[in-house]
Amino acid sequence: MGNEETLTRKELRTPRAAAIAGLLFGLLLITSQLLAWISIPVNPAVADVIRHSKVVSFALNLLPFAGIAFLWFIAVLRSRLGAMEDRFFATVFMGSGLLYIAMIFTSAAMAGGLIRVLLNAPEGFMPTGAYVLGRAEIYQTMNVYGSKMAGVFMFSTSTLLLRTLIVPRWIAFTGYALGTMLLLSVGIIVWVSVVFPLWVFLVSTAILLTPSRFN
Repeated sequence: MGNEETLTRKELRTPRAAAIAGLLFGLLLITSQLLAWISIPVNPAVADVIRHSKVVSFALNLLPFAGIAFLWFIAVLRSRLGAMEDRFFATVFMGSGLLYIAMIFTSAAMAGGLIRVLLNAPEGFMPTGAYVLGRAEIYQTMNVYGSKMAGVFMFSTSTLLLRTLIVPRWIAFTGYALGTMLLLSVGIIVWVSVVFPLWVFLVSTAILLTPSRFN
């Protein structure tokens, strides 16, 4: 009797842990992106970046915590998959999630370095064209390669959700549709990067609000 009760409690805690981690990830990443968008215009001058450097630095400092929450989200969802996991599915699920985090951290590191150089030596930075190149690399990493990895992760996670039925099916099908949009999007579309954290937030909210599906 004791073993059954312990197992039941573990089954209930696992999806809730995923939900809390997913909510934290969505809130932190969306907050970080909104702060950056509000502080820096589409084609910012150096003076704009320097003037809002503190706000942008705060936004960048939120990203490591968003990454940690996302890793926790991956871990508990994979734990929920349990015996249904196969090698192919595990490779795509884990690989795309880790690559997405790598893209976020890489773009954040480049942005942080760019701001630090602008604050310390802006006069020697601009004539070389390094500022324009740095901005292009940041947007390319986050909004192109990062978005593609997010789309692959949404596909694999939607399959997981359909197998376990821990959320309504329409959320999984929405993941397929949004994942397709991320994969097929061409060029740099700034708002596309918000699609993924919003979907993770939706999944996490559904997990918290539908406890009857966990058993």
